[in-house]
Amino acid sequence: MKRRLRGMLPLLLPLLLLTGCWQEEPPEEPEEMLPSFEEEPVKEVKAALPERFALPYMPGRSLDPVDCADGMQQTVSSLLYEGLFRLDGRFEAQPCLCVSYTHDETAGRYTFAIREGVQFSDGSLLTARDVKASLDRARESERYRSRLSEISSISVKGDSVTIVLSSPNAAFPALLDVPIVKSGSQDSPAPLGTGPYFYAEEETGAYLIANQSWWRGERQPVERIALVEAPDNDAMLYRFSSHEVQLITADLTGVTAVSTTGSVGCVDAETAVMQYVGCNTSRAPLDNPALRRALSAGINRANVTSAYLSGHGRPAAFPVSPASALYPADLDEGYSLDSFTAALAESVYDSDRPLTLLVNAENRFKSAIAAFLAESWTAGGVAVEVRALPWEEYAAALAAGDFDLYYGEARLTADWNLGSLLEPAGTLNYGRWSNPDTSRLLAEFAGAEDRAAAMRSLCAHLRDQAPILPVCFKSTSVLTQAEVVEGLAPTAAEPFYALSQCLIHLEGE
Repeated sequence: MKRRLRGMLPLLLPLLLLTGCWQEEPPEEPEEMLPSFEEEPVKEVKAALPERFALPYMPGRSLDPVDCADGMQQTVSSLLYEGLFRLDGRFEAQPCLCVSYTHDETAGRYTFAIREGVQFSDGSLLTARDVKASLDRARESERYRSRLSEISSISVKGDSVTIVLSSPNAAFPALLDVPIVKSGSQDSPAPLGTGPYFYAEEETGAYLIANQSWWRGERQPVERIALVEAPDNDAMLYRFSSHEVQLITADLTGVTAVSTTGSVGCVDAETAVMQYVGCNTSRAPLDNPALRRALSAGINRANVTSAYLSGHGRPAAFPVSPASALYPADLDEGYSLDSFTAALAESVYDSDRPLTLLVNAENRFKSAIAAFLAESWTAGGVAVEVRALPWEEYAAALAAGDFDLYYGEARLTADWNLGSLLEPAGTLNYGRWSNPDTSRLLAEFAGAEDRAAAMRSLCAHLRDQAPILPVCFKSTSVLTQAEVVEGLAPTAAEPFYALSQCLIHLEGE
């Protein structure tokens, strides 16, 4: 049995380390106390395949993609609904229910042509009015209100939808992966969608059934997906560990620990969730850009992601994901102690007062990263002390500006709008950063035709001024029972993004 376990350790070790479940093996007894025998070959025992494929869901809770609960419900709803666009693994907008569009930059107007012949799961045709109704609802929802806030108006003409923006955004389609439901069906626990599956119920419970009228005409890996009741995350993990469900999504570096047993597969998906160090630029000594640059040079980003996030993230020196084609890799100099030492000498930093680094104490991963950063900076000549606070106290201290540095997290949008972090009135601009060149470069990037060049200029400026110090972009994880699911290529919003390439192995098939 020990040999079997050794083969599974590469998969199990990251999860066990995350949850504190890993224990050292007990010391072996002295050799002379062991009986002598010839070791027989250990036969590999393959895990039994399930008779059905099942996902967890929360009974009695809505699957409406606009306001359903995060986690389980979103995984299920991703199979039921589609948007005008989909975001691929590089955060590029790929047309879905939209077949084409035009953009009038001067008027801030986008006109989207809706794909013809697309059916909802009840057989009725998708119309432009369904699209408008869904987007209007999304604009009022907690989930989508912020990302759609620049919309001034939405109108319909024939088979097209026109959206007028209050400010230029050349990447606006990247915000339109908002799921579309049939107008008038939103009061149902599972509104009608156009996706590869649709929701159904029978006496034995709820399930998803393959949509034979799916407009893409691509292969669905199974005809039927059972839905197993899981009222909360603890129940979800139990269902997964007991093999009642075969796939779950999880943030393995979040506040809530994830613990699983058995042979488990893990595939990560890139996200737009950035972790970074914020600087209080409104007070000394962090009003000095040279010191901020030195602190950035002192961050070993690769070590943070590998050692403290167990590889569930990508190191990033700029506020755009390295998975995106916009990331200016040529500007990323990487970490070296010599660079940190030289940058600190150039800053002429000289202070006896330790800097305070705030962190949310409820996330042990962030707390560990903050301790590592403080230790690194202190060893290099900048004394930093960590101040770990419960969430409410942490948020209050940020709002009051009662910090020198803080370790934060921001969920960015796929158009890489950084205004909330870097504009004077930005909701996440706790460091009181205000700079005319920053605002100009942000505006130029928003409306740029050559977005890569505009992003490079913006990142070069941010490297010089360093109002925030990006550390990494987190990933989210799709966990599966080993040997059941094959070919997953998940994105942050769609665990089954490449559905037609996915294989699901069941008993007897």
